[in-house]
This record gives sequence, structure tokens and C-alpha cells, in this order.
Amino acid sequence: MPTTLKALVTGATGYLGGRLVPELIRAGHDVRVMVRDPLRIEAQAWSGDVEVAKADATDAPSVRVALEGVDVAYYLLHSIATGDDFARTELDMATTFVCACEDAGVSRVVYLGGLTPADESLSPHLGSRHAVGRLFVDSDVPAAYLRAAMVIGSGSASFEMLRYLTERLPVMVTPRWVDNLIQPIAVRDVLGYLVGCAALAPEVNRSFDIGGPDTLTYRDMMQQYATISGLPRRRIIPVPVLSPTLSSHWVGLITPVPGALARPLVESLKHKVVCEEDDIKQHLPDPAEGLLGFTDAVRLALSKVQNLQVPTRWSSASTAGAPSEPMPSDPDWAGGDVYLDEREREVDASPHALWRIIEEIGGENGWYSFPLAWRIRGWLDRLSGGPGLRRGRRNPRDLVVGDVLDWWRVEAAEDGRFLRLRAEMRLPGLAWLELEVGSDEGGTTTFRQRALFHPRGLLGHAYWWAVWPFHGIVFGSMQRNIANAAEALATDPEADLRV
Repeated sequence: MPTTLKALVTGATGYLGGRLVPELIRAGHDVRVMVRDPLRIEAQAWSGDVEVAKADATDAPSVRVALEGVDVAYYLLHSIATGDDFARTELDMATTFVCACEDAGVSRVVYLGGLTPADESLSPHLGSRHAVGRLFVDSDVPAAYLRAAMVIGSGSASFEMLRYLTERLPVMVTPRWVDNLIQPIAVRDVLGYLVGCAALAPEVNRSFDIGGPDTLTYRDMMQQYATISGLPRRRIIPVPVLSPTLSSHWVGLITPVPGALARPLVESLKHKVVCEEDDIKQHLPDPAEGLLGFTDAVRLALSKVQNLQVPTRWSSASTAGAPSEPMPSDPDWAGGDVYLDEREREVDASPHALWRIIEEIGGENGWYSFPLAWRIRGWLDRLSGGPGLRRGRRNPRDLVVGDVLDWWRVEAAEDGRFLRLRAEMRLPGLAWLELEVGSDEGGTTTFRQRALFHPRGLLGHAYWWAVWPFHGIVFGSMQRNIANAAEALATDPEADLRV
């Protein structure tokens, strides 16, 4: 097998996929990424070093084209859907992918799933992950099915859940799973295993348990996190009445991780998730400095967060906005209805100053419009299963296409001029917010703001008219306060402009 391989990475806009791509490039491989929307990767530092294949995992012909000439294919697609048919959808996607791999002559498939006990009944989510892994191992293409428990890294859902629970709750009532044994692994070491699997011998076709050097309980992890962060020791009281469903809702309220994603995480923790074998060491050596222990992994993750060096987050993967959905730029909305709230004003500041305020909007910087009202709307969204405001931002000063911004996602961005956000909150329709910087013939800076809503059914129309009376308060004050902040910035570049 040649040293330089052609690798295809699915899920390249997600948490692990976005980190795996540069690691494969550094290892000397030629990388192709399979994405539904190529615009989602344009802002990545590695985007110019990869081939881009536009394909949908449910569309067999496009997947087959994406796999042409590929040696090793990384399947990093998962669903956090909660519908009754999500397991069938996941299996159908994986079947489409593995059949395309067989047709294209791919030499190896690498899949990352969850560490699951062999003798216990699995939740639907964990069972689906395991079924996909077995599908790859049973196919005609050699597969490496890596099974990991809790991944510790800046921006990972598991780390964010641990971090926020520990930081926000000095006293907490917890489910009994808080005392189950877990073998966490640093994201650095997961990536090392993923890259190493590209060069496995052709006869290797099996699952591998992967974990770090420490085995400890979730209680232990929270206490160690508190120590590392300089927090007092946490008081943890386990009780028998918190089911995985109740626990996931509780996690969804306390942390930025929404209930739909928290549930599979919690369901995995109700089991003892410890590696039953370490056969991977027979094929791939540990790093020269050894695998990272839990405390070192946490310290590294915290340093990345504090230094604003988080390249991807759990929220990187899109949860809304299928390619077939209309876009605000579609001509006449393909016959659909659209409601519009459009405002424009002159700003006594440079376009650069105005753009700086726009690009830093959201997260801890605020939305420049009645913080309490936004928080209440965020809580209501969380209670209905939406993301609310707690996802925050990846970076407080920089936005790229695909970034999450509280309950929005950056759908389009032209540096210095235009930002379009698509709403991912629970709504009876599709919503966008567009912020545009321009100038008139006299050189005066102009600020154009558009809120667009594409209703679904009668409920969607009723929703728009129910909230319409508040638009002048919410969107009007937002535009006014952003303009004021830009003008203040022009006067005092060091001013604290957060609202």
C-alpha cells in the first residue's frame, strides 16, 4: 500500500471531521471531503489543501462519485434525531455508503462509534451506532470500527457537559450513573488512532476499543475538573429517580448541550463503559509521550478554550437547513410565502467600525436588544427542545460560514459587508437575519437589516402575526443599538460595547 493515500472524510463540517482533515494532511495524505454545502468549509484554514466533493449521504450516485479513486474512507456521520425512524435512516445512509465503497474499490473504511457493553440492552441511539459499525465490519471492504467512550477535548459535547455541570452547580442532585466507571480518551488520541487506521494491514477487519489510561467515575471527573479549575469541591448527591430522559432534560437546561444530544450521552453513561480489550496497540503504537490522562486532557482543553483556539465544537455539525429548503436569495422563493421586516439607517462611523460590531454580535457580546427578552425567548426554546442561547460562539471576535451563534448558524458571510444567519430555534417555519454594511453616493455608511420568515402551514402564519407587534421593539432597538455601538467605537476604540 502506498505511503500517500487518497482519503475521503465525511462529516468534515462536524467536530471530529473538521479536526481530522488537517491531521491527515499533516500525515502526508491527499484528502477529499464530502459535504452537502461546499461553502461550509471555505473559511477553514485547510480548505485550499483538499478536494471537495459535493454529495448527500442519502444519494447513492453522488456518494459513488465522491469515492472515486479513494483508498480509505472515514465515515463520521451520526444523527441526533429523536424520531422513531432515525435508526433506520442511519442504517440506510451507512448501507448506501458501504455499497458505494464496494463499487468504487475503496481499500478501507474507518468508523468511530461508541463503547458499548456486550451483555446489556442498549438505548436506540447506542444500538444504532453499534449496528452501523457491525455493518461496516461485515461488508466486503476491510473496516476499522473504533469504539470510544467519553471524548475529552475543547468543544466536545462530552467535555462541555462536564464543564458546565461542574462550574454551574456547586451542589447537585445526580442520577445513579454518576458512580459508573468510564474510560475517557483525549480527542488528540482519538485523532491519532483515526489517522493511524489509514495504514492498517488489509487483513485487519474488526472493531477496536480505544480509551485513555484512566478509569474513573463521572463523580471523580467532576471533582477533578473542579480542582483543575480552582473551584471548591462539589457536593454530589446521587438519587435513583432520575431516568435518562429526565437526566437529558436536566443537562439540556444546565449546559449548552441540547436535550436531543444530551440523551445519547447520558444513555451511554448509564452503562459501565470501559475498554474490554486493547488490541489496537498490536497495530498502532501509542504516542511517544504516551496517551493523555484525564487531568492532562482537561488542562489542554481548558487552555484551548481560554486562548480562543477551539477549531471545532460539538455544534459545528448542522442540525437544520437541508439543501432542499428555500434560501432568502431564491428567486420569488420558488412560489413560497415570505414575511419581511426590513430596516435601513445611516451610521456616523466607518464601515469597518460597523462591521466589527456586527461580526462580534451574540454569545457573551449580546444582541444589542433587551437582554432579558432574549434570555426568556432562549429559555422557552430550550424547554421546547431547541438550542436556546447557550451554544454561544466559537470565537468572540471572528465568524465563518457554518459557525453557531447562539440559536443561529452563519449561512453566508462576506467580510466587511454581509452576514446572513439562519435560525435553528424551534419555529413553525424558517427564519433568517441579514445584516449588511454599505455606503451611499456621498460616502455615508449605511446599515441594512432584514428579518425574513418562511412560514410552514397556518401555524407559521399565525406565529408571524403574533410576534409582529414586537418587531419594532426587538429589531428596531437592535439596529439602533448596533449603530450606536459602532459610533461609540469610532470615538473610543477601547469602549466596552457588549449588550
